Amino acid sequence: MDKPLPPLRAAVVPVTPFQQNCTLLWCTKTMHGAFVDPGGDLDKLKAAAAHHGVTIEKLLVTHGHIDHCGQAGILAGELGVPIEGPQEEDRYWIARLNDDRASFGLTGEPFEPDRWLHDGDEVTVGELTLKVRHTPGHTPGHVVFFHEPSRFAIVGDVLFRGSIGRTDFPLGDHDTLIASIIERLWPMGDDVAFVPGHGPTSTFGNERATNPFVADSRFG
Repeated sequence: MDKPLPPLRAAVVPVTPFQQNCTLLWCTKTMHGAFVDPGGDLDKLKAAAAHHGVTIEKLLVTHGHIDHCGQAGILAGELGVPIEGPQEEDRYWIARLNDDRASFGLTGEPFEPDRWLHDGDEVTVGELTLKVRHTPGHTPGHVVFFHEPSRFAIVGDVLFRGSIGRTDFPLGDHDTLIASIIERLWPMGDDVAFVPGHGPTSTFGNERATNPFVADSRFG
């Protein structure tokens, strides 16, 4: 007997010279999906959706840095879909996407999300419901997306395997970032697997045990 499909599937598609992890996630029941942080390489992203047979119904954005959302507005226009996220305090970063093109050598175009997100909001993808947590520190309006039934989160540049997000950019704050991780990520559960904005996946439990910046042993 065939195993039932999990409700959510995801594929990580690294984009831009920064190898930013754009996540294609979809509802297996409807085959409707979303790109999370479509920062660039739009032909590559559209090919991934076609390969998996996914119809993109929206774009989700964790934060306003150019490698994560520089081409979100362009892709939304091409596909005729809305953009949801980040939290509105990242308007500062989205407004300067044109200016950041020269600094980072990436394509960036400012956009206005169809929906700014807040802590405790929910977003839907097909028949999936993802919880939204506001996790400032790397940027003031950073959010993460959590599908509780799948024990799966997309955390942008808040947390990485063995590291944490930078806080030396404008409006970044180290203490705020640490608080976001401990107070808003860890309560989701040690078994939660997460896709970071760059690099390999991990679990919250592994980071609590081994991450030199936020391991429990640092705060015991």
